[in-house]
Amino acid sequence: MHVNGKPTRTIWPAADGRSVEIIDQTKLPHRFEVATLRTRADAAHAIKAMLVRGAPLIGATAAYGMWLGMMEDASDAGLDEHYERLHETRPTAINLRWALDRMRALLKHLPVAERVENARLEADAITEEDVVLNSAIGDNGVSLIHEIANKKPGEAVNILTHCNAGWLATVDWGTATAPIYKAHDAGLPVHVWVDETRPRNQGAGLTAWELNNHGVPHTVIVDNAGGHLMQQGAVDLVITGTDRTTATGDVCNKIGTYLKALAARDNNVPFFVALPSPTIDWTVSDGIREIPIEERAAEEVTHLTGQTSSGGIETIRVTPAGSGAANPAFDVTPARLVTGLITERGVCHASADGLASLFPEKAA
Repeated sequence: MHVNGKPTRTIWPAADGRSVEIIDQTKLPHRFEVATLRTRADAAHAIKAMLVRGAPLIGATAAYGMWLGMMEDASDAGLDEHYERLHETRPTAINLRWALDRMRALLKHLPVAERVENARLEADAITEEDVVLNSAIGDNGVSLIHEIANKKPGEAVNILTHCNAGWLATVDWGTATAPIYKAHDAGLPVHVWVDETRPRNQGAGLTAWELNNHGVPHTVIVDNAGGHLMQQGAVDLVITGTDRTTATGDVCNKIGTYLKALAARDNNVPFFVALPSPTIDWTVSDGIREIPIEERAAEEVTHLTGQTSSGGIETIRVTPAGSGAANPAFDVTPARLVTGLITERGVCHASADGLASLFPEKAA
């Protein structure tokens, strides 16, 4: 994707061959800054403090974190320590564990002297695979936009997103946005309703920023406007991402996704979820009962950060000083509310049978 007209990814190895560079997403949308990760602790901090976020990008960052850790201590004890410290950073997104498991499975059978080089190669491979997977999601999902466009020739297809499942949440392309970018680049008229997604405003701050940079028409809305727009016939399609999807098709995503799915069902609006296969947790069948929901800091609810009229960045409190706040970061949308899942292998029903039809080797 593009930043100021220049093709850009969210994470890449630095030129020195011993560090990793990332877009610091806590500075967006008002400042574009690159941060350098030099140690495993740097990678863990980037994940926990959300300099990087989004399940696929978290996985890629964790993989590079293991490489950075190997340069510090490549022993068996070091390998276990790096795994644990990175794994504890975020509890909900399954890609984190998937990437760490893959790195550890490779490295533990190698001589210590070979671990640094092979950790770098495997982290590179995970990163490149993410780009390929998300591009394929776009190829498979764009047909849904084509179908709607054919029914309303000359008019824009209105797509509602929730939170940021764009290229900033992955290495490139995004999940929910991949079909949108593919449609836009192919000349299809599209317009995106961008949920503000409190408490961190990742729709307004991230999705809008990246759509703007790529020239995709869009409008930022508050979270609770989605249902109203569906009632008014202003939404043709909902596409969200997911941080963990169960083997039965339940979807865990940014808090508020469940409410969008309910509104979509009541208004007969197709509700699709885009995901690469590493986001599927084949060990879980009941998302509501089995997926741990991360509870983030109350300050994300009680405070807001933005740019002042003078150009400065300020954080203000929006709630009374004596009021507490709860901040569950995710909710689970039951499979029965999901029209379909868009994966790198195609589109399927949100069900055990649907997923098994595309990934028989995993379902078995």
